[in-house]
Amino acid sequence: MIAHEYSRERVAELLADAPEDELVDLADACLADGIELAVLTAPEVGSVAAQVREPIAHDHFFLGDVLACRAEVSLGGVRGWAMRLGDNRSATLAAAICDAEIVAERPQAVRVLELCARVEEIRRLAEADEWAQLAPTIVQFEELT
Repeated sequence: MIAHEYSRERVAELLADAPEDELVDLADACLADGIELAVLTAPEVGSVAAQVREPIAHDHFFLGDVLACRAEVSLGGVRGWAMRLGDNRSATLAAAICDAEIVAERPQAVRVLELCARVEEIRRLAEADEWAQLAPTIVQFEELT
């Protein structure tokens, strides 16, 4: 068993990037033991303001509105919440169920955390690949003395 220490915000971020098929399968596994599920906020699509940070001066500014879907559930009395970019309602509902599974420390929580770790590793590899492609374009300056 692999131990993962993620904040709730980090879990939400990673579940928002997880593949839909894995999320739905995992949510089905969370519900397989017959625990009571109540959908507090059915998946609803709307827009949210996207704020980004400029990388040099670290100034924040609003990029614009982006399409997002959010949902909230109660799994055995424990609330779970999720928001994903786009309009994928089933993946968002599944992510909310997975969030509640972790908060309630239920049996499938370890599998949800393992999914988060896989998503984190995929992101890390993609970022490393992007930097590898950019590295040849870096300009090296020399100081004249």
